[in-house]
Amino acid sequence: MNEKKNFLNNRDKGNEPKMPRFNMNWIYLLVAIVAGVFLLSGGGNMLARDGANQEASYTKFKQYVAKGYATSVVVNKEKSTLKMYVAPKHIQDVFHMNAKQVGTRPYVNVAFGSVDELEKFLTYEQKAGKIVDFSYDNDSGSSIFNGLLFQFGPLLLLILFWFWIMRRMSGGGNVGGGGGIFSVGKSKAKLYEKANDLGITFKDVAGQEGAKQEVQEIVEFLKNPQKYTELGGKIPKGALLVGPPGTGKTLLAKAVAGEAGVPFFSMSGSDFVEMFVGVGASRVRDVFSQAKDKSPCIIFIDEIDAVGRARSKNPSMGGNDERENTLNALLTEMDGFGTNSGVIVLAATNRADMLDKALLRAGRFDRQINVDLPDLTERKAIFKVHLRPLKVDNSLDIDFLARQTPGFSGADIANVCNEAALIAARHNSKTVCKQDFLDAVDRIIGGLEKKTKVMTAAEKRSIALHEAGHATISWFCEHANPLVKVSIVPRGQALGAAWYLPEERQITTKEQMLDEMCALLGGRAAEELFTGHISTGAMNDLERATKSAYGMIAYAGMSDRLPNICYYNNQEYQFQRPYSETTAKVIDDEVLKMINEQYARAKQLLEEHKKGHNELAELLITREVIYAEDVERIFGKRPWISRAQEIINENEANVPKLEDMPDAVKQAEAEHQASLEKNNSNE
Repeated sequence: MNEKKNFLNNRDKGNEPKMPRFNMNWIYLLVAIVAGVFLLSGGGNMLARDGANQEASYTKFKQYVAKGYATSVVVNKEKSTLKMYVAPKHIQDVFHMNAKQVGTRPYVNVAFGSVDELEKFLTYEQKAGKIVDFSYDNDSGSSIFNGLLFQFGPLLLLILFWFWIMRRMSGGGNVGGGGGIFSVGKSKAKLYEKANDLGITFKDVAGQEGAKQEVQEIVEFLKNPQKYTELGGKIPKGALLVGPPGTGKTLLAKAVAGEAGVPFFSMSGSDFVEMFVGVGASRVRDVFSQAKDKSPCIIFIDEIDAVGRARSKNPSMGGNDERENTLNALLTEMDGFGTNSGVIVLAATNRADMLDKALLRAGRFDRQINVDLPDLTERKAIFKVHLRPLKVDNSLDIDFLARQTPGFSGADIANVCNEAALIAARHNSKTVCKQDFLDAVDRIIGGLEKKTKVMTAAEKRSIALHEAGHATISWFCEHANPLVKVSIVPRGQALGAAWYLPEERQITTKEQMLDEMCALLGGRAAEELFTGHISTGAMNDLERATKSAYGMIAYAGMSDRLPNICYYNNQEYQFQRPYSETTAKVIDDEVLKMINEQYARAKQLLEEHKKGHNELAELLITREVIYAEDVERIFGKRPWISRAQEIINENEANVPKLEDMPDAVKQAEAEHQASLEKNNSNE
């Protein structure tokens, strides 16, 4: 009894002997081999078109015909041979065997010389009644092979097509390692037995300090679970990484696995989706079964919104039974684990609002970790990571690059560094310098320069006045973004552009938004004032200004007639507006009023600084590209500093200085510097 119990326990632990997995590929191979041998061997006697044959001379052939042994003759002009088919009653005379031994339609193979002489002979013997008929066969190949090919070629193609369909149905032969149709329900997850082999740790994840701190606890759970379970705590079952694309969610999950040193199952949400019903749920069960055998481990599901989307309340209206069944299986597996099984599910998505509420509850995904776009300090750290493999100039200012790329994700910054290296290589530079990075940012934001685009002098002047209008207004508005450079070189769809260092504010006031709106309308105002007409060049500016105005009034409650009211509606596919027609008219009126006020303000500022604006436009026409230094030379120093510069100044002021340190620290620093100088001199 005890032996039986031990045996059952061993089976529960997964120690039972593993049986070899049946593979359908052996059947396909066997069928192909049999078919090939069958065809190449002629298919046996039952498939043979002709019976026995023997060689004979041309003289002997004439004697056979004269004696009436032949029934018909087939002539091959290309090979200069003929086949004389022997009459059944004369088989014994020719082959010295009976009819059963030679098979059906035995013949004599004869080589001849002259075709004309042969035709005369056959015509004469046919008239004499010695042969029934004669025909021609000009096929230079083997008649047996050709016959078999025409007869069994379609069958062979059908077998090959079936083999290909079976491979396609099994996901290319790589599903679950089996490669057959019976493995279609197996998981497609990639298993990394040792996640350390990925070579990714928290050192490779720059910025995202808050997210790293959150996932650091998951690593501790996996490394030392007793530390928490002894106190009665439960290891979290899952963590959801939420954030915009390119912020490093997948990288963070790989870093967690690399730090923990546990098996890592990686798959995408779309890997569960298949054309067959029930396959998705089967794959969910399979990957969780494998993970339980490998515990402690991590399952990472990227883009989980592909399978975790909220279930439809009305199945008849847009419901997807297969996807919902897959989601139900996922919910069951995540909630069906043992309390301390050691399996943690990490998932990533940039559309958390679309996920099912049952998936987000505690007990499935215990934590939601926000992986946001990096701020100024984090972008600096990300630049340092991506600049490691590059040969950069020593004078490169990383702080400036971080300020130049607001709103960039980690993937965008990596693209900037790569693009800068390509630009430097294009110019045959030995190192990547500051200008290469600026060109890379301009290339990514604005598009490729189109210096070949031909413009008239009037068009060029109109564009210069437009861009100079933006620069002038932004210079004299306190809360407008600081100017970097202005260009009238066409890029992408734009005929000109002004580059700014956008302010990264935690909160935005009404005055700040109005200043930015005024700067946007500066181009159109300059066109109307100094050219007397307006153009389509301000379409993008007007679009941005209008969206900003609607956001301020309808969402932020910054209107005099609609104060402190937000009409924001996050319900997708809802065609009814959350306000009445009367309110819509009020919103439209307020938007028009706000834009007209800022447009009049922009025209007033341009009138006040008309001289400087014209000088700036003429400089643009001459040089095509001008910088903030040129604007400062024309208008004077800007009386306000940017928010980013203010933060940098505060940080520099808070850095402790050496002279304020105790004497012991000063002595240690002096000894350190002395040792460095000594080492340099020795080298």
